[in-house]
Amino acid sequence: MTIAVFTLSLLGAMMLGAPIAFALLICAGALMVAQGQIDTTILSQKLVEGADSFPLLAIPFFILAGELMNAGGISRRIVNFALAWVGHLRGGLGLVAIFASVVMAAISGSAAADAAAIGAMLIPMMRQAGYDVPRSAGLIAAGGVIAPVIPPSIGLIVFGVIANVSIGKLFLAGIVPGLMMGASLVIAWTWVARRDKVSVQPRQSMAARGRAAVDGFWALLMPLGIIGGLKFGVFTPTEAGVAACVYAFVLGALVYRELNLRQCYGLLVAAAKSTAVVVFLIAAALVSAWLITTSEVPAQVAAMLEPFMGNKILLMFVIMVIVVIVGTALDFAPTLMILTPVLMPVVKQAGIDPVYFGVLFIMNNAIGLITPPVGIVLNVMCGVAKISMKELMRGLWPFLWAELIVLLLLVLFPSLVLVPLKWLS
Repeated sequence: MTIAVFTLSLLGAMMLGAPIAFALLICAGALMVAQGQIDTTILSQKLVEGADSFPLLAIPFFILAGELMNAGGISRRIVNFALAWVGHLRGGLGLVAIFASVVMAAISGSAAADAAAIGAMLIPMMRQAGYDVPRSAGLIAAGGVIAPVIPPSIGLIVFGVIANVSIGKLFLAGIVPGLMMGASLVIAWTWVARRDKVSVQPRQSMAARGRAAVDGFWALLMPLGIIGGLKFGVFTPTEAGVAACVYAFVLGALVYRELNLRQCYGLLVAAAKSTAVVVFLIAAALVSAWLITTSEVPAQVAAMLEPFMGNKILLMFVIMVIVVIVGTALDFAPTLMILTPVLMPVVKQAGIDPVYFGVLFIMNNAIGLITPPVGIVLNVMCGVAKISMKELMRGLWPFLWAELIVLLLLVLFPSLVLVPLKWLS
């Protein structure tokens, strides 16, 4: 009965057009009624408590760092560096896109922003060189979803807050899976583009490569500094966000001189708007999470998954299939907000490492950003590449399958996440 109230109230509110945060609050109210209590004071108190979290301070700083990175010319220099070194290879522009996606993922943590920035720079070049545009757009879209997996990831921060899991460990655990996603795209791109007859970029001289390396050195140093600082305990994830902002501002304003104070106001406003949306979502989700727990929804879900509880790998496989299916209908944020409080008690009861689960859960949700019909990255790439959704999906499939295979490997072999985590920690 409780699961029915939870599902119907949430889906009903969303179908009526309520924003996700308000749908979650409506769902919380419905669960209170089902429990025989109506107390709006509790809802307001829990809403404030949900936003009152120190780790959430990392979100505005990383969002602002991404804005500063794009405005300050950091993204462009990363792409130029990759062009100088691998642009002359057959399929080289695709390799540039993958390299840029991985590096920018370690700076901004936003799939849509990374895909838009890289697509705007590379799609015109790939079109002019004779590359298949839908396939190129599909590759960049698939590369964009690496951002929520590699630290600093806003998705991992949100999951850590809702699930009460160490954000630092989640960050370190996401490095190898994110790199595996990038490697899978390299393999898939090399395979599908091997017969394409395209013009290649002129081979750069060593002097030109050296200039590109010098020009992009400080930009490339940024993700290494963030990850290295986390590993060696120089700063916490929240402090890493502050460091990223300061570094991006100094680099853009004083080193590259492409950022001025007049731009900063607009960047701060954009970051504030994005932060307000994300934090309100989290606060509403934590209200629902509290009522979901008191309503014993997780216990009922655990009972439904009881036949799989004896086998961790099988249970993880079933959960990942459920998340893939949900991800085709819901966007990243609502899937994360709704399923985390439902699934975490089941995961803990089965003895699955919560950090391991969190990384795979976020990866699965990230892949949902490129599954039709809701995937926001798909819509972004359709606009950037000026192609239809049907054309984009035709080019996307090889790369979508490549990332799903990586997800399957991580389900079958948990040590691929846990062993590097142990070393990095």
